[in-house]
Amino acid sequence: MISTDIEHAIDLLKSNNVIGLPTETVYGLAGNAYSETAIKKIYEIKKRPSFNPLIVHIKSYNDINTVAVDIPEKAHLLAKAFWPGPLTLLLKKQPTISGLVTSDLDTVAVRVPNHPVALDVLDKLDFPLVAPSANPFTRISPTKPEHVASYFKNEIELVLDGGTCSSGVESTIVGFEANKVIVYRFGALSLEAIEKVVGPISVINKSKESPKAPGMLLKHYSPKTEFILTRNIQSELEWYKGKKIGLLLFSKSYPDFEPHLQQVLSKGESLDEAASNLYQALHELDKQNLDIIIAERFPEYGLGITINDRLERASKK
Repeated sequence: MISTDIEHAIDLLKSNNVIGLPTETVYGLAGNAYSETAIKKIYEIKKRPSFNPLIVHIKSYNDINTVAVDIPEKAHLLAKAFWPGPLTLLLKKQPTISGLVTSDLDTVAVRVPNHPVALDVLDKLDFPLVAPSANPFTRISPTKPEHVASYFKNEIELVLDGGTCSSGVESTIVGFEANKVIVYRFGALSLEAIEKVVGPISVINKSKESPKAPGMLLKHYSPKTEFILTRNIQSELEWYKGKKIGLLLFSKSYPDFEPHLQQVLSKGESLDEAASNLYQALHELDKQNLDIIIAERFPEYGLGITINDRLERASKK
């Protein structure tokens, strides 16, 4: 199932099948963006509701006009600055993009992934790919091929092995309204980096239903284990005394606590490193038959904003 055979992957995609595809953010469940058969398979395999749109992956900035129209100048500026990379643009869609991809919205989410395997695959195809994260709906996103294989043992034939995803969290999604730049999902590209290119931005980051962009639903990215986000680890440990607890921590391990039951995301206090390690740490804790996972809240700047966003969604009931 896990393979480096790109030609086999190409054959499967051309035959309207679905594969696991590495990107720099997370692994995607990829299919032909022009094939309603492949798109329906993705929704079915993921158990993803049809009102939650997909991201279209193209091979380069030069292909943007094949999927989008009426592209704002600020979108061009951002694409030139950050593609290939973890930035998704929400743009007016071309008529050739099916309503199945966009949940019948008139906008399409589009990006160029920054991973050599993904780019090699796209370069060998004459169609773009839709590739939502390769996990069942609301579950922890996959950052290793083994995560995808574990989720979809008998449902997909191939997971392309691209190693561990470098960014480790999903792309940042940005849209445009009346010359305003709006962030619809926090991701691996920081708000500060975006503002350096286009100036002040707005944020609309959550949606209870019918989201305008992927990743906006309140519950998402969550482990099976009960999950709590807190500013005070000690008080939660006292409250849940007697339970089998796992800890998700920023930079320092917790004293007098079993080492194998805690995951420290960055001993060097790097938010980029912490983001890269986030989902892998959640996968590790979720495998340990815990009663509860307690995560500490991260600093509210840079990718700390993205990490807190993922932890908040994971903690929603």
